[in-house]
Amino acid sequence: MPLAPCVVAVLDAADAGEALTVQYAAYLSEARRYGTTEIPPLRETVAELAADLGRPDVRAFGAWVGERLVGSVRLRGGGVGTGSGCVELARYSVAPDAQGHGIGRALMERAHAELAAGDVSWLVTGARSDENLRLYRRAGYEETGRLVDSAGVELLRLERVAPV
Repeated sequence: MPLAPCVVAVLDAADAGEALTVQYAAYLSEARRYGTTEIPPLRETVAELAADLGRPDVRAFGAWVGERLVGSVRLRGGGVGTGSGCVELARYSVAPDAQGHGIGRALMERAHAELAAGDVSWLVTGARSDENLRLYRRAGYEETGRLVDSAGVELLRLERVAPV
């Protein structure tokens, strides 16, 4: 069943509990894929998320369908919008039942709208997270490295330079 159109808007500390619920639901599929619930997005608390949303170097956006938050993303880092900034695209989450309806693309487009030409955005995703990798590559992200997180999951680091 198609979802109603989503509205993407700023996410703030008051949305932390709802955002964490969406994040947990979204990352549970990753936990199953990698055989561990020790991945960092599943270990974050409401207090940690709220504190992150209150930081001056974090810009966060949520996607709402009606009154329901169905996705979120955070930009972390300095110099955003300067053309020489470097920012992390973090905790990119879409509720499982809302995936495949353009919510993720809308969130990414909103986050990218914060960037000036030349700003670099980077993210990490699981090396076996094929759906995520397809989305990120379509958006212009390219692999720049590999690492293993604290849960033993192999991650890919991807970067994108905001176009002119």
